[in-house]
Amino acid sequence: MKFKKGDRVQFISESSLAEGVIWEVKASNHGISYKVESDHEKNRWMWIDEGHLIPLTPLPAIPKFVADVLQVQKEKWWWSLSESLNLKVYACTSFVKEYSVDIRIKDWLSLPSNQELFARAWMDGYEVEDEPLYYVRFISDNRSSYLNLQKNRGRLWVSDYLESDEFKAKFTEKEIKNMNENYWAFKVPVEDLEEVVK
Repeated sequence: MKFKKGDRVQFISESSLAEGVIWEVKASNHGISYKVESDHEKNRWMWIDEGHLIPLTPLPAIPKFVADVLQVQKEKWWWSLSESLNLKVYACTSFVKEYSVDIRIKDWLSLPSNQELFARAWMDGYEVEDEPLYYVRFISDNRSSYLNLQKNRGRLWVSDYLESDEFKAKFTEKEIKNMNENYWAFKVPVEDLEEVVK
């Protein structure tokens, strides 16, 4: 059995590619059939033989800063895909500043595999990757202290605590650099530190 209840699949319906969710699986002497609800027409069910279904191709996952650039280019600037892949544009400092483009896009797009990923995201849609989170750890007298942001007041503190209801201590790269570029040198990936604490 290729598929199970809850799987998203693609199939041909009325001469076009359609998508849906499997709700029931039925095996018989003639093979396996799946009861599928079409995304295009809710509450429309159909039984489809296993050989007529294909798995839904997952959307490409891209970093948030890439998604931000892609969204602005398509919706605000009405750029074409070829214009969006032109690395010379991202080398122009005035362009990057004027449109608040994350400077990392130039390095990211310089890899051919990322250009293909960008093109797939442009054409088919995308999911945004979770951004990595970091603690900012300072060590003094063999004790670790962490940068904390008081949530209700926006004040920065250095504390022994790793986050609480009142204080935020996990930050994205952009958040850290916006507070102070020099803090980036003291970053520790959240996963690394939490593995040690366990």
